[in-house]
Amino acid sequence: MKKLSWQLVLPLTVISFFFITKWWYVTVIDGWDIEMSGFPLPFNCPGFHTSMSLQIFVLELIFDLLFYYGVWFVLVYLFHRYVVRIKLHYMVTISLITLASMLAAMMIFVAILPENKFKFTRDFDFELIDSGLDYGQSRKRPEFKDYER
Repeated sequence: MKKLSWQLVLPLTVISFFFITKWWYVTVIDGWDIEMSGFPLPFNCPGFHTSMSLQIFVLELIFDLLFYYGVWFVLVYLFHRYVVRIKLHYMVTISLITLASMLAAMMIFVAILPENKFKFTRDFDFELIDSGLDYGQSRKRPEFKDYER
């Protein structure tokens, strides 16, 4: 199972972390409406200090990554143990690791831009307006007709 963790679970974690997430339209208490993202906890949002920047919350990011890893580990373990033994072909392993490495490099490149701020945890409260799962499709901002400040 240790070999499968490196060859299958870790690449699937990175790939699913990149492509499957949750968006959250929220109103920051004593602030404005913003869109946050992350699943199961929101771990990034636009920066308040300048445009085109991000705030990345490290504790929530680590929790989200561990959540994705745990889900993939349990799924692969159960499938490997009770359904059929998983034997990965060399090309499948190389393809998964290459794709996961490219996606991780893109995420790291965006994260290390000098405008972005890293915070240990989120230091503001928010009220949820709308949320949903994001699979890469476009969406419109929710209407705020019934929303009162």
